[in-house]
Amino acid sequence: MNTPITVVPGQERRLPVAVGAGLTNRGIVRERNEDSILTDPTGALWAVADGMGGYGNGDVASEIVIDCLAQIPDGVDPGPALVARLQDANQLVLQRQRSPGMGRMGATVVAMLISGAVAHVAWVGDSRAYLLRGGRLRPLTRDHSVVQEMIDRGELSPAEAERHPESHVITRAVGGGAELDVDLVSIPLAVGDRLLLCSDGLTRCVYEQTVEALLRDAASPADACQKLVREALDSGAPDNVSTITVLIREG
Repeated sequence: MNTPITVVPGQERRLPVAVGAGLTNRGIVRERNEDSILTDPTGALWAVADGMGGYGNGDVASEIVIDCLAQIPDGVDPGPALVARLQDANQLVLQRQRSPGMGRMGATVVAMLISGAVAHVAWVGDSRAYLLRGGRLRPLTRDHSVVQEMIDRGELSPAEAERHPESHVITRAVGGGAELDVDLVSIPLAVGDRLLLCSDGLTRCVYEQTVEALLRDAASPADACQKLVREALDSGAPDNVSTITVLIREG
């Protein structure tokens, strides 16, 4: 469970505005980019979907996920809407797997829908969401991965997990089975918060303390995305790298 985050006193009656930016890059090693991102000019809906290259056609799977999320209408209950659309995407990916020449495919995803002063975050796999508040970075998601299960059993420390050779092995994915279990958390927001959504192409080669510093010191969401992706590229970027950063400011 994530630790509850409270709204800063005096800000609870304000309606914050979310402004953000996104950036995706194929990285240094991969021949193509199988990540897809969703950025919303209204500041409400954001998502990163990481196509599973080991399955083949990962770009198709990630595009299906993003297309499904983009169809969420205004005025819906945010949490259930995110879960429902991801489960619909799961069925569509499974159907596409049966098309001639397609075969297995899948994607991890992290999606955020902001309604009022609350961010609703849904995820499957090891794409992540973070919150930077008061200069401190904290995770909002928990990986669905073999390494995370090892941490839970006390067999591995979080520091050891960051560079573990099985860090890429996930236990849940869109397109991974007939039923999809989606995790969801709702976070009350405060003015000044910075949120990050990213694929594991960032977190597998950039330490969280570096992510914290870059996100904290960035002049804008676009600047943060540029700096984070550049850091991943400078670190070798063996995978596709996708980032979305969102700043919560006064309306």
